Amino acid sequence: MSVKSILITGCSTGIGYTCAHALKSRGYNVIASCRQEEDVLRLQSEGLTCIQLDLSSPESITSAVRQTLKLSNGNLYALFNNGGYGQPGALEDLPTEALREQFETNFFGWHQLVKEVLPVMREQGNGRIIQNSSVLGFAAIPYRGAYNAVKFAIEGWTDTLRLELYNTGINICLIEPGPIETRFRANALQKFRQWIDIESSYHKTDYQSQLARLNKTTSGNRFVLPAEAIVAPLIHALESPDPKPRYRVTTQTKIAAVLKRLLPTSVLDNILRKSA
Repeated sequence: MSVKSILITGCSTGIGYTCAHALKSRGYNVIASCRQEEDVLRLQSEGLTCIQLDLSSPESITSAVRQTLKLSNGNLYALFNNGGYGQPGALEDLPTEALREQFETNFFGWHQLVKEVLPVMREQGNGRIIQNSSVLGFAAIPYRGAYNAVKFAIEGWTDTLRLELYNTGINICLIEPGPIETRFRANALQKFRQWIDIESSYHKTDYQSQLARLNKTTSGNRFVLPAEAIVAPLIHALESPDPKPRYRVTTQTKIAAVLKRLLPTSVLDNILRKSA
C-alpha cells in the first residue's frame, strides 16, 4: 500500500501542529504548512516536512500547492483545512475591513486551496477534504460575530461541496470542535486590540470580561479538551470507507447540537447570551 500524502494548514501550534505529528507517526506523508517562516523552520527541525503558506495570499496558496504536489509526487490524498484565527468584538464595533480580513484567511483562502487541489483528486478518482469548523459554525454567541459568520459560511460551503462531489470518490467532512486548549485566545487578543476601540464602545463594560478571557493562559472551561482530541476524528475522516459528514468534538458541541435541534430560538438565545 502506498504512503498517503496530506496537506495540513495552520501547523505552527495547536490542532494543526498536533495532528501533523500524529499523522506522521501513523505513516502519512505529512506536508505541514505555516504562515511564518520561523515556524516553518522550527517544524522542519522537528522532522516534519513543512512549507510556507499564507491563507490571506493567493500567490502563497498557489506556490504552496505546487510545492505540495512535488513533495507528494503529484498524488495528494487529503487536505486538512485548519489554518485561521478568530476576530473578537461586537459586530457594530468591527470595521468592514476587519471582517474582510477574517473572511480572506478563514474562508476565501480555504476556497482557493480546495479549488487548486480538487483537479488532482478528480484525476486520481479519490481524496479526502476535511474542514476544521467549530461549534460556532452552527450556534452563534455574542462578541464572536466575525468568527461565527465565517464558520457558518464554511459549514454551508462544505455541505454544498459534499453534494457536488457525490459519486466522485472524494469525501468531504467537517470537524466541529468546542473549546480546545490552544494559542487561539492569544491570537484573538491581538486582533481584538488591533480593531476594537474599547473606550468609545457601547460594549465597554462587557469588553472587560472579554479581555479577561483572552488574557488567560488556559481557558478554565471544564469542557475544554487538548488538541489531541481532534486526532481520532481526523483519522476516522481520513481512513473510514464511510466517513461522517460531521464530527462533533467536546461535550459543549454535542450539547449545543441537541439544544439547537430541540429548543425554540428564544430559549436557545437565552442560553447562548450567557456563553459570551
